[in-house]
Amino acid sequence: MSGKYTIGVDYGTESGRAVLVSVIDGAEIADDVTPYRHGVIDEALPGSPILLEHEWALQHPFDYLEVLEKSIPALLNKTKVNPEEIIGIGIDFTACTMLPIDEDLVPLSFNEDWKDHPHSWVKLWKHHAAQDEANQLNAIAEKREEAFLPRYGGKISSEWMIAKIWQILNEAPEVFHAADRFVEATDWVVSQMTGRLLRNSCTAGYKSIWHKQEGYPDKDFFKSLDPGLEDVIETKLRGEVVSLGTKAGGLTPHMAEKFGLKPGTAVAVGNVDAHAAVPAMGVVSPGKMVMAMGTSICHMVLGTEEKPVEGMCGVVEDGIIPGLYGYEAGQSAVGDIFAWYIENSVPKSIHDEAKDLNLSIHQYLEQKAAAYLPGETGLLALDWWNGNRSVLVDTELSGLLIGATLQTKPEEIYRTLLEATAFGTRKIIDAFHLNDVPVEELYVCGGLPQKNKLLLQIYADVSNRKINIAASKQTPALGAAMFGAVAAGAASGGYDSIMEASEYMAKVEEEAIEPIPENVQVYEKLYQEYCKLHDYFGRENDVMKRLKLMRSQKDTNGKTKHRGKSYHAKHTAL
Repeated sequence: MSGKYTIGVDYGTESGRAVLVSVIDGAEIADDVTPYRHGVIDEALPGSPILLEHEWALQHPFDYLEVLEKSIPALLNKTKVNPEEIIGIGIDFTACTMLPIDEDLVPLSFNEDWKDHPHSWVKLWKHHAAQDEANQLNAIAEKREEAFLPRYGGKISSEWMIAKIWQILNEAPEVFHAADRFVEATDWVVSQMTGRLLRNSCTAGYKSIWHKQEGYPDKDFFKSLDPGLEDVIETKLRGEVVSLGTKAGGLTPHMAEKFGLKPGTAVAVGNVDAHAAVPAMGVVSPGKMVMAMGTSICHMVLGTEEKPVEGMCGVVEDGIIPGLYGYEAGQSAVGDIFAWYIENSVPKSIHDEAKDLNLSIHQYLEQKAAAYLPGETGLLALDWWNGNRSVLVDTELSGLLIGATLQTKPEEIYRTLLEATAFGTRKIIDAFHLNDVPVEELYVCGGLPQKNKLLLQIYADVSNRKINIAASKQTPALGAAMFGAVAAGAASGGYDSIMEASEYMAKVEEEAIEPIPENVQVYEKLYQEYCKLHDYFGRENDVMKRLKLMRSQKDTNGKTKHRGKSYHAKHTAL
């Protein structure tokens, strides 16, 4: 094979997937998936008796390097492409996924002195144990009338960098002080490939309260949180922040040998997984919402100016496409809700029926659920099984199903859960659209759109908008590869801007999903009921939070938990 190629690596929640892409037209030559050996660490540390509390979600940094060391050689073996023709590499990552490192860019969890301490490990995006810190941060920022708060919909999430750092300071000051820096996993992996640590403007802007014009919040704000955080920007978060598409450096000889690539191959700075998908679908102008649909959903819209929108995860200049403002919102559980339901609540008889028909359980339930008209189940749900990311920004909320009777069937609940996630997306669309950030049509990518056509039709009907579908099954990885082409530049056979790369490499299916008018009318009525439940349980009644508090006050042995101590000391004492 001949031509110019780039490699995109998409780091998800459970695995990393790499794709080899033709620079000329975006054709995906081959892909390879490497599951994380240690998966999501949410019960106990690997090879350790140390148990984790509720809302913890960690990962092993080794797994990220293994993805590169396994999947990149696999691409070369599958295609026999000459490494001389591979001009760039780009990666994307779930975010905020962060870790503490030492002065040599080595994770603290690799150090024998720290490997049995949970706070030295990678905190995955869905680590929600910093909610107390997020609550305090938001209250202090609101009291001080901090200018940054409206840019994040009025609340900073427990999933993001500052809350997670503060949790470490509160519960494990020894880890906080031992860390040379706290970094996004996407920036750390790039540093391992290039030997150079840069912070990308996307994660810095959306997850670390950085602003292109104003920088980070001032020292007085951090001191108001905790005196120990006063210098956190100059110390633990120090490092140059650069734009997406920037060349972070060239592949080091050591890494090039491991991968089978040539030393000096251009490596782009890191990106967020969902954000990389936007140019990969040809979206480089306002008015279009891109939804990366999988275990969760990230919603992204482009705008020409900075506007406050309730519950958005952030608005960042050049955060997605240079020259535009990138808006982000999200739902913290979507595919995860469907998986939870099937794994825990669908009776064996339904599984057996699906098996007899040689269908997956999702396919079978989708078929049965499609037989119902909107409103026919008599059910309604709130899609908060993993909290609410937008517009309420509250991880302490939980799921709700209303209308169930002794006659309710599994497929009716399944359809209702699909509808609940669509209503959650509609709430986000309305928040943007009604605040002068237009959303005229939708673009979807990720695992769910490829698997569930009923889901897409429901989303089209609930939102009353056309849905365009990604032609690539690896859209974020394709986008990462496109940024790799930009890092290489036109002189090396790539492109000098992501807009130019998108013109040639982006992919969308010709067929789109159109809303069905009669369904739109019924769903509008159901959506109004959803909004009532949404506001009652999300804004007026704290019953969900009281229930969660009662659960979290006891550990797995029935002993009362105490926050504020290091886990190492806590479990040694036990």
